[in-house]
Amino acid sequence: MAHQSVCGGSIDYSHNLHINDPLSAQKEPLRPHLPKGGNMAARTRRHRWAAVLGATALALAGGGALACPAGAVSQQVDFATHCIPPAIAGIPPIDGTTAAKIDVDNTAPKVGDTVTVTYTVVTPAASNPTDLALPADIMTPTGKVTLGGAQTGAVTVTGPKKNDPVPGKGAFPSFSMTGTFTVTSPGAITLAPGDYNIHTSYILELDTPCTVISPPAPVSQTITAADTTPVNNRAITLGSASGKPGDGVTVTGSNFTAGATVTLAGRAGTAQTADTATVTANAQGAVSGSLVVNDKATTGVVAYEGSAWSDTKGAGPAAYVVIDDTPVPAGSQKINTKVTAGTLSMSQAGDTVDLAAVDFGKGGFSRGSLQTVTVKDFRGGAAGWSLTGKVTDFTGPGGAKIDAAKLGWTPVCLTKAGSPSTCAAGSPGSVGSAGATLASAPNGTVTGGEFTVDARLSLNVPAFTPAGSYSGVLTLTLT
Repeated sequence: MAHQSVCGGSIDYSHNLHINDPLSAQKEPLRPHLPKGGNMAARTRRHRWAAVLGATALALAGGGALACPAGAVSQQVDFATHCIPPAIAGIPPIDGTTAAKIDVDNTAPKVGDTVTVTYTVVTPAASNPTDLALPADIMTPTGKVTLGGAQTGAVTVTGPKKNDPVPGKGAFPSFSMTGTFTVTSPGAITLAPGDYNIHTSYILELDTPCTVISPPAPVSQTITAADTTPVNNRAITLGSASGKPGDGVTVTGSNFTAGATVTLAGRAGTAQTADTATVTANAQGAVSGSLVVNDKATTGVVAYEGSAWSDTKGAGPAAYVVIDDTPVPAGSQKINTKVTAGTLSMSQAGDTVDLAAVDFGKGGFSRGSLQTVTVKDFRGGAAGWSLTGKVTDFTGPGGAKIDAAKLGWTPVCLTKAGSPSTCAAGSPGSVGSAGATLASAPNGTVTGGEFTVDARLSLNVPAFTPAGSYSGVLTLTLT
């Protein structure tokens, strides 16, 4: 579906994005093993001892690991850890060294982006202290990741109830926990492993907390957050594209700040002329007014909030030409012609993108390509253009969702030979529900041309996202 208006208006297109059905993982049912032989009291004591030690040991080491998000670079760090087994185990606290690392799905987010954090305990502080093998899938880890630098605080992380069987006296496998946080400040943000707790469900429900002895632990990951530049969707259209000196031209606009004073002004190239008027935006952000144009050098009209023009709070220029009505000298002939201004428009090769499937339990990036978009700027004025996009959450079976911030793109923009303008591709990064720039062309004395816009898409799917097909809608807006 598309909505479009000409001469600086907006054009919206929607893409349906799909991720194919991932493979489902199968899980063996838990079957506790009861020792054979001996009297009932002995069997009961041995069973209880296995349950308690199983809870304690796994609490110090954990089970099956989640797949770490692709594309992040982290440093494994070691830190002293104090772990307290459940009192019923009769085992004293264990002081040991934990090796861990922190991974993120986006090392260069913008303020407002959601970052997914994975805290992996690579080497726990202890091994299985008994000769008894411990069953699979009895533990659920939780923990904290400590933020520092430009943004401080703690991120709560959790892991699935999943671990491999652990042989008697055997080493424990690693385990991972994931969580998210929203970036609130620009700059370098450090991430360090924090305290963690293992909840075990093996006959008894028990907890084993492990704390960092000398917090904070060493930094494992650093991300650099950029400040967010709000997308400017302000737009204007003119009632006519030309007029005589002193004629008034009707200016209508949209997406201005409700109640704001908006200046209408003439432009001669990039310079503002003396022709101005003011209007007030209504509750919906719409404006409408008349601008009397006297300057014969006028090439366009702009509208902006504030005391002076700015790209972040302005719209236009929309092309406008003053018709010179100076009398022709005797014995002369005035010869006129006209180049008719066209519209700003876009088209796309299709409205559906199918991303590649990922596996349940592994997750990672589901990749694909945007349907090619063609932008045609035939207005013939001084205004540039901007093509932005925003995406909804991806919804799947049973109401399951993949956050919109997990869709990223790498834009590409090509300019057709002979075009007055040159387009620039937007920056690679997250699209999200707030939106990002796909491509743009700047204002200039004379602008226009034909442009081809593409992008590589990648959806970062968490490892244990429920299996099924997911869809989201990417909306592109041209202004």
